[in-house]
Amino acid sequence: MNLDIISIGDELLIGQTLNTNAHWISKQMNAVGFVVREQVSIADTEEAILTAVENSLGKSTVVLITGGLGPTKDDLTMPTLNKYFGGKLVRDEGVYQHIEQIITSRGYVMNKNNQDQAMVPDNCKVIHNENGTAPGLWFEKDGKVVVAMPGVPYETKAIITDTVIPLLKAKYELPEIINQMVYTQGVPESMLAELLTDWEDNLPSAIKLAYLPSPGRVKLRMSSVGKDRQQMQVAIDEQIEKLKQIIPDNVYSEDNEDLGELIGKLLREQGKTLATAESCTGGYIAHLITRVAGSSDYYKGSVVSYANEIKINALGVNAADIEQYGAVSQLVVEQMVLGVQKNMQTDYAIATSGVAGPTGGSVEKPVGTVWIALATPDGIISKKYQFGKLREVNIERAAMAALGMLRGWFLLTLLYVMCV
Repeated sequence: MNLDIISIGDELLIGQTLNTNAHWISKQMNAVGFVVREQVSIADTEEAILTAVENSLGKSTVVLITGGLGPTKDDLTMPTLNKYFGGKLVRDEGVYQHIEQIITSRGYVMNKNNQDQAMVPDNCKVIHNENGTAPGLWFEKDGKVVVAMPGVPYETKAIITDTVIPLLKAKYELPEIINQMVYTQGVPESMLAELLTDWEDNLPSAIKLAYLPSPGRVKLRMSSVGKDRQQMQVAIDEQIEKLKQIIPDNVYSEDNEDLGELIGKLLREQGKTLATAESCTGGYIAHLITRVAGSSDYYKGSVVSYANEIKINALGVNAADIEQYGAVSQLVVEQMVLGVQKNMQTDYAIATSGVAGPTGGSVEKPVGTVWIALATPDGIISKKYQFGKLREVNIERAAMAALGMLRGWFLLTLLYVMCV
């Protein structure tokens, strides 16, 4: 059951507005059983709208359109769809009264533009828009459905949730679709694919696998389409258990990609605390941790020691060591992590020092070189990483590697306790 999404608006094409509607709609439609065949953003012109609708109806059963239903002359969706479906614009009294109530309640007087919004095609089902003046429009042709909705995100979401999804579910018999995510960290996509070759080759034909890489982690999506959701989920769960046997240290979640949240859960469960000393990551690790509600229970704070004098004065790093070995070195990052652990009196601490780029690298320490240290109740662990040349990506990858290092320590201690 294919579905297309058409987003109308020049502001989308020139980058003034991010198309969040298409992202959200795709997720909702896939969850109820539609396969999103295509998303397309088009100009607010009659020709573009007519062409896009014709193309979509040739290949999909349902077409959802957002945008172009406003009260101004540049909003052409209503008259264009009226032309395409061969209708006649008539005034809908229910829509008119709703618009009038909104306009007058705000202290304004209805003008011609407001009145014109109540003109709708006589061959469509009008969808009430509780949150705005532009109504939704439901057209049917040869067993297929076209729904036009306003482009304002909160209006679109309400219309889809309250009306469109229930109507579509009543009209079509939809399959069950499962998209199960498994989140991995600590191994790049190419190496992960190599490790999982045999497992992937032996997946049941009903389960499709996709690799979705992002800085510092790779998401594995297992998808299945069928009628028996419980049976499909059991089959996927069996494959996840096999996956965990192959890469037990790299799978960190099956339902949440937020590594900061996972770290917080581990710290809270053990009643432990954490602090960070960040140079090249500039507070990004602290951000990942503190964006989780309640993180003050286990996170004490951070020293963003970007300048060497802060490393020396706030963290107790030996100035001579910085002079001899450089700020991006194992000796310095280990002193940083000990300093912040001592100053904030925490059980654990993380420190980073590196060359984020795009400048500042050398032959010995090229851009992307990062040292990360972890202080635990039992000592220090430190490791050198070599990332790429993009500053933002290096910062994110370093932060994810640092949190992954702490997670790895928790895994080791858990295994030790189980063995004892």
